[in-house]
Amino acid sequence: MQQIRVGVSVRPQHTTYARMRAAWLEAEEVGADTVFIWDHFFPLFGDSAGDHFECWTLLAALAEVTTRVQFGALVSSTAYRNPNLLADMARTVDHISGGRATLGIGAGWAQRDYDEYGYAFKPPRDRLRDLASALPIITDRLGKLNPGPVNGTLPILIGGSGEKVTLRLVAQYADMWNGMGDPAEAGRLSHVLDEWCGEIGRDPSEIERSILLAGRPQAEQADNYLANGITHLIIGVNGPGSDLDVLRELVAWRDARISEALPSWLDPCLASGARQSEAAVNWGPAALGR
Repeated sequence: MQQIRVGVSVRPQHTTYARMRAAWLEAEEVGADTVFIWDHFFPLFGDSAGDHFECWTLLAALAEVTTRVQFGALVSSTAYRNPNLLADMARTVDHISGGRATLGIGAGWAQRDYDEYGYAFKPPRDRLRDLASALPIITDRLGKLNPGPVNGTLPILIGGSGEKVTLRLVAQYADMWNGMGDPAEAGRLSHVLDEWCGEIGRDPSEIERSILLAGRPQAEQADNYLANGITHLIIGVNGPGSDLDVLRELVAWRDARISEALPSWLDPCLASGARQSEAAVNWGPAALGR
């Protein structure tokens, strides 16, 4: 069985750097496995002219101030940065963190980002084609960089739910898939991913399945997500304090499920601590039992 993990996506909108930093540190303290930041240039909801901060600059700061959590962009659009540059940025941030970074990427969708920053907003088919072209460039550049990623490889996360192209690319290149939707739909898409793995000859257990939860109602369906093969649950948050209450509930849920799976002679607290310590130093396919 895949390792059960929970995380947060700290939204870089309508906030300050101090609040985001506090949220990262509190999420790590309460037991999150992962912390993510979306990669957009303007708020996605609320005041469209409100405060907003750039993703990869924040990821470098997150890498420095945290000590245990794995982290990354959820997700970077292919169009925003040259793929060679993106690989180099991710490798550098990985070194800042001591080997805890994930390179999250997708085809992109927020048209305002493209229009205001001067990127061509292509039709979906062409954006997917660009993603397909970028992925081998990224993996090739990661293999050429000196020094390379801290752990030898850098985990790649691909976000999206397209059955014909995106999930095929996940099967080819990704260590983690991130989707959205209710448990049944997430499970159906996970099965489509399994089929793509079968077509290309890849072991589907090598790919972690994650979901970005829309809020508490979806978080309360954690057991149903797990039953559908989704083992990594991520909740969006706006800041520290009470906004992390759902994360606290997910951490308690995760620990309870882990305890249920442990041999009766093993102390669950010791096992949980050992699991987090191992993940902190061995992030990558081996750490997930792939």
